[in-house]
Amino acid sequence: MSENTSDKSNKARALRPDNDEFKTWVGSNWAEPDDLATQRLGSAPYAAQRRQRLSEIFPGKRIVAPAGDLKVRSNDTDYRYSPSRDFAYLTGLGTDREPGAVLVMEPTADGHDTTLYLVPPAGKDDDGFYTNPRSGEFWIGRRPGLAEFEAMTGITTRPLSELPSDIRVANHPHKAVARVLHEMRLVKDEWEIQQMRDAVDATMAGFERVVGELPRAIEHKRGERVVEATFDGHAREEGNAVGYETIAASGPHATTLHWITNDGQVHAGDLLLLDAGVEVDSLYTADITRTMPVTGEFSAVQRRVYDVVLEAADAAFVVARPGATLRDVHDAAMDVIEARLNEWGIIPEAASDDSKLFRRWMVHSTSHHLGLDVHDCAAAKRETYMDGPLKPGMVFTIEPGLYFKADDLAVPEELRGIGVRIEDDILVTEDGVENLSKALPRTADAVETWVAKHRK
Repeated sequence: MSENTSDKSNKARALRPDNDEFKTWVGSNWAEPDDLATQRLGSAPYAAQRRQRLSEIFPGKRIVAPAGDLKVRSNDTDYRYSPSRDFAYLTGLGTDREPGAVLVMEPTADGHDTTLYLVPPAGKDDDGFYTNPRSGEFWIGRRPGLAEFEAMTGITTRPLSELPSDIRVANHPHKAVARVLHEMRLVKDEWEIQQMRDAVDATMAGFERVVGELPRAIEHKRGERVVEATFDGHAREEGNAVGYETIAASGPHATTLHWITNDGQVHAGDLLLLDAGVEVDSLYTADITRTMPVTGEFSAVQRRVYDVVLEAADAAFVVARPGATLRDVHDAAMDVIEARLNEWGIIPEAASDDSKLFRRWMVHSTSHHLGLDVHDCAAAKRETYMDGPLKPGMVFTIEPGLYFKADDLAVPEELRGIGVRIEDDILVTEDGVENLSKALPRTADAVETWVAKHRK
């Protein structure tokens, strides 16, 4: 990696000429760019509608939505940039756009005037063109200018230096605004639903690529990293990145809900729990989990656990419909889990029905909303998120599981070390729901056939 010599801390190792003749020479003899981004983004009209709705909710109030700044990873290198999702939602901008930007909606007599304040790219007459590793074209490539962003978004643009001095930019919009935005985001518009379909399709293709690498994963000393690298590389090829850190959990690691260390071996006879999602360039992400036998066949006890989880998921699908709540979906799945574990005789007698001792082996909720964030709309009120009625356009997950840790003395030895989760991405329609990830197999038999088909 080339040295960043613009920061004061690095002046001691700066070897670049610093004279007027050099500066003039570097800034001259350049062709005009031929890749000006002047077409309106497909997201722009939808973002305009969202701003209009927000304006109607907060008449007479100034609304400020910052994109957020770059974050230092190590000394003078930054993490790959990802903007605030509220900023992305209101502007229609995705991927790495745009560090330091601030969207301001100023109240007027009949609504709001909106301005997007941006850091202009360093022009060739500015030595930042070759000295600034955060905005200089020599360092990060050509960035759109103010006029281009205005053409893409339909929003008036101004240099960030002209941001009104009385605006204090926090990391996120005001709490009340953030809550409203997250509740708006619960129901996806037509453009957002297509982004979700694209993310799910790319994710399912990534799962198939992982299955193809299972033999290599078994041979590698850190086979979980083979799984992770395969999916994460696919996500970079087909989208922007992964929507969250990939969970590639083999054997007993599958009983750790968010196992992202992914440094374990993948053994023949293991179950692999893969929980992963591709984030597309618009920043919308899928979130899918499949649990598969790495050598293609479930053992009898693995299949017994898997079938209970599948039955719980199917029960959740039955109640998932417009007017139901996420709590209803969760309760339906938990009724199955409780009944089957009672039949197995592993739930101890409880002093109260409210004790729900069976939840020892299924401690998370069955569903969460999905969209710009993997756990989308988290700032929404609980009574809206969990207990509000499902509406057409909502996208959420159904993901029951059973997790019997290797050191769990409360269960028979044969169950210890088995973790199973099945997760699908669900779109609420006018008359029911659509499983966006239905193309991935769900039944034990279908999973075995799928693994056999795609293993190299």
